[in-house]
Amino acid sequence: MTIKEFSNLCGCNPQTIRYYDRMNLLKPVKVDDWTGYRYYDEDQALDYVKIKNLQTAGFTIDEIKELLCADDETIYDAFSKKINEQEKLLQRMIEIRQSYQREFTMMKNKIMELHKSIKGSMESYSPAEEFGINSKEYDEIVKNLDSYFDEMLESEDYSKYEILDHSEEKEKKAEQDFKDCLSNPDLETVYECHEWKNVKEFFADIPELIDGKEYFFLLKLEAEKINNTAFANTLLGILCLKNKNKKMSLKCNVIHSDNDKNHFWMLKKKSDGGK
Repeated sequence: MTIKEFSNLCGCNPQTIRYYDRMNLLKPVKVDDWTGYRYYDEDQALDYVKIKNLQTAGFTIDEIKELLCADDETIYDAFSKKINEQEKLLQRMIEIRQSYQREFTMMKNKIMELHKSIKGSMESYSPAEEFGINSKEYDEIVKNLDSYFDEMLESEDYSKYEILDHSEEKEKKAEQDFKDCLSNPDLETVYECHEWKNVKEFFADIPELIDGKEYFFLLKLEAEKINNTAFANTLLGILCLKNKNKKMSLKCNVIHSDNDKNHFWMLKKKSDGGK
């Protein structure tokens, strides 16, 4: 019978039969030298059923080739082995799922704790002396902070977030990242200010942010400012508030000042890697 007739008998697409032919699983009994047409016997339908069942059970092409001519006992043993492998795989998947759920819950709790900590710090913080903004503007910054954390929790995709600690190792990494940022040839310094007391002294001089650009804000701060969680969040909050209709990437790196003076750098990523 032709491949079309044979595929109808087997209840499959002719492409499946051609695939099995290419894989040397189910060869036609005859191929016409002139037309290239494939011809099959009815008895080969049993081979098709065996191949399909083994494939559905998860056996590889090479494993199926070995089992096609095997006796029933060998095939039964192969199924037992495959079942055992799948049971172990299933158990491993269950363990991974449980581990993922634990990590997911832990990360969610950390984010909630971080939000609570930052918000508590900001609610007890008075920004007027440092930033020169009124309570209405500050309330909007805090509200935007809440929205940011709400979106983070609703997305349930925490893979792109990292909850930083303040260990000595992290401090060293932050300092190295700070130096790398300043020396990065793909970044250009668009503004800097040194030895200031309060941000309000220079904030009005910060250049307007450009829509679609990536910015890095680097600060070396005296102990009183760096130990206040609300400081950096308020600074970024004001920048976001003043540029709320723009889509930008804002990154901030804060480290201890080495001369007990405050320093600020604003860097922008160059277009096309600086070209």
